Amino acid sequence: MSFAPSSAVIALRAPADRVRQVVCFELLGLLLVTPLFAWISGAEMASSAFLLALLSLAAVLWSALYCAGFDVLERRWAGRPADLRPRGLRVLHALGLEMGLMLFTLPVLMLWTDMGVWAALLADAGLALFYAGYAYVYYLAYDRFFPIRAGKAAIPC
Repeated sequence: MSFAPSSAVIALRAPADRVRQVVCFELLGLLLVTPLFAWISGAEMASSAFLLALLSLAAVLWSALYCAGFDVLERRWAGRPADLRPRGLRVLHALGLEMGLMLFTLPVLMLWTDMGVWAALLADAGLALFYAGYAYVYYLAYDRFFPIRAGKAAIPC
């Protein structure tokens, strides 16, 4: 990988755009995964929703840090903004996001559900696989609907 020329200016997402990106990702993800998790785990919908909201909070914090860091490194090494990320790197981005998140969520899942390590790991891996696919589709769609514009400060809602 080569570094972008020092004179190149590659825009990053504005902080307000990043907040919208992450919050919408988590809310839509919760709407999609909660009924599925409740059905597979046999847990009540309310209990599943609360657990997944707790895991979502960890995901929001991790996602904000991970995505911003990934975007900065991509800008520096590849000289392009995140909305021009190629498919292969999008796959690595989504997998890295979910693998890192599992380090935070596995202990919470074990404590909340009284699952053993292997059962919780299987449940967390299932959630991670779901979210990895979802992250790929979501971020691709987000980048198409909300492309990065250099010099744009206003972020439409």
